[in-house]
Amino acid sequence: MAIKAIFLDAAGTLIKPARRVGETYAVLARKYGIEVSAAEIAERFRLCFHSAPPLAFPGAPAARIEDLERAWWKDLVRRIFEPWDGFQRFDDYFAELFAYFAQPVAWTLYPEVAETLSALEKRGMVLSVISNFDSRLIGILEGLGAAHWFEHIFVSSRVGYAKPDQQIFHTALERHSLKAGDALHVGDSEEKDLHGANKAGLKGVLVERNGESNSNPSLRITSLRGIFPLLDDLDQR
Repeated sequence: MAIKAIFLDAAGTLIKPARRVGETYAVLARKYGIEVSAAEIAERFRLCFHSAPPLAFPGAPAARIEDLERAWWKDLVRRIFEPWDGFQRFDDYFAELFAYFAQPVAWTLYPEVAETLSALEKRGMVLSVISNFDSRLIGILEGLGAAHWFEHIFVSSRVGYAKPDQQIFHTALERHSLKAGDALHVGDSEEKDLHGANKAGLKGVLVERNGESNSNPSLRITSLRGIFPLLDDLDQR
């Protein structure tokens, strides 16, 4: 079974925040008169993000996508801060927060990313990103020096479908003229990446850096370096 393409998730797989999300939210909030702890905000972020609608806008004109992305995040951040009354300068706070996370300096590559992508490229693999993110991801990956490895960066907000919806995987396959069996998808979400890819017919792989997962060990890796033994095993079948 020869794999021709590796699709990768972004946040939690290729990149992570340079400092914890709760800390960034809390530090910036203090500038606008809101005293909250990083731990409280982290928990609110987890709850609100989990219950948020998909970051995707089916049928939306391309010219409206960035406004819709911004509105989606503004609604999420507003819900995160619902327990704290009196956020009189919320609009200013959100503008600074949104701009901060658009900067490459707000993110960092996982240590093994560059060497892994370089080695996969040398193997002749088609490499693309499939992420439930917005348009900012393209500039982030460019600024971190990683974008050049990818033939395409598929973000849910522009594709119109978010993982685990099969259509975002099918969109990537169609763009590369590949069959589902030609591609392996790697990500850190069991639901969105592993199961989403498998249901779409791809080979899904979960990257779980803390090593704690209930998934089939053959479908789990603890760093992106684990892709290579999987490829070697599949090549021998």
